[in-house]
Amino acid sequence: MNVNIQTVHFDADEKLVEYVTKKLQKLPTFHDSILKVDVFLKLDNVVHNIKDKIAEIRVHVPKHEFFAKASSKSFEESFDHALESTINQVKRRKEKLAA
Repeated sequence: MNVNIQTVHFDADEKLVEYVTKKLQKLPTFHDSILKVDVFLKLDNVVHNIKDKIAEIRVHVPKHEFFAKASSKSFEESFDHALESTINQVKRRKEKLAA
């Protein structure tokens, strides 16, 4: 499984990259033929003082692609929500294919 983490409008510290990588290691337990995972971490460019942190996850499997996006006040929280959504999509797709 190839993991690609990209940050937009900021540089991620080592702890954040490790957090994302560690969480992504669980994905193969839900689908055994994941080819590639793209993670985009962005700062929302809002005029307000408080900037939302956005996490986007795109999971590539043969003949299909899963995508989830979430935003909150921290990257970890945004990433967790997006990952949860992605895992649910993978599970639903597997159930459809099995039926």
